[in-house]
Amino acid sequence: MEDDPEWRGMVVDELEYHGAAVRGIDSVEALYRELAVDRCDILVLDVGLPGEDGLSATGHLRRMDGMGIVLVTGRSGTADMAHGLSLGADIYLPKPLELPVLVAALHSLHRRMSQSVAANAPAPVPASAMEASPAWSLRSDGWDLFAPNGRALTLTVAERGFLRELFAVPGEAVDRERLIAAVTDQPWDFDPHRLEVLVHRLRARVRNATDAMLPVRALRGMGYMLVSDQVAAA
Repeated sequence: MEDDPEWRGMVVDELEYHGAAVRGIDSVEALYRELAVDRCDILVLDVGLPGEDGLSATGHLRRMDGMGIVLVTGRSGTADMAHGLSLGADIYLPKPLELPVLVAALHSLHRRMSQSVAANAPAPVPASAMEASPAWSLRSDGWDLFAPNGRALTLTVAERGFLRELFAVPGEAVDRERLIAAVTDQPWDFDPHRLEVLVHRLRARVRNATDAMLPVRALRGMGYMLVSDQVAAA
């Protein structure tokens, strides 16, 4: 994420050359929109951005998700570096930045993340449990989300509110205002971009816990919809 189009293009080209799937984004707001419909493993964030800056985004995204975060900035002082790391950045790289250094840092971070995922992989689920449900369902008064393979995820308060609205009307669009009201008791003070990040985090948590893709579809300009043919009958 970089607002200088020339430098952003150079970084994208270099990372694609080394085999990464890369998207160049010019603002935090555009990043939140991307994360609403797709995930990423690692974010490379420039700190000095128009609108919400990279430090603010780091603090927010670290609370919402476990992706890797690399900060790139001209603020190379010790205090600035300590602040970035305390907000949740995995790596802090000062400018001017040589592209080979960035590539090596990303390889190192990706390797550490892969090792962590492998170490925390869930135990195999017995075949009997794999057949426990024909479709997605909410149980325990909406606190547990069960995948068709029988694996489950215990939801947070906001996730429960979000999914209960969708499960109430499978196959129908639920507008953003209704969903925001379901995840917070102060909807008038809720940044709409936080809903997109919540959905991205929920998709990642569901995938990690159940090894299945959450059947929630983003509808641009409208809201979200639960794919009805994957949901257990009420």
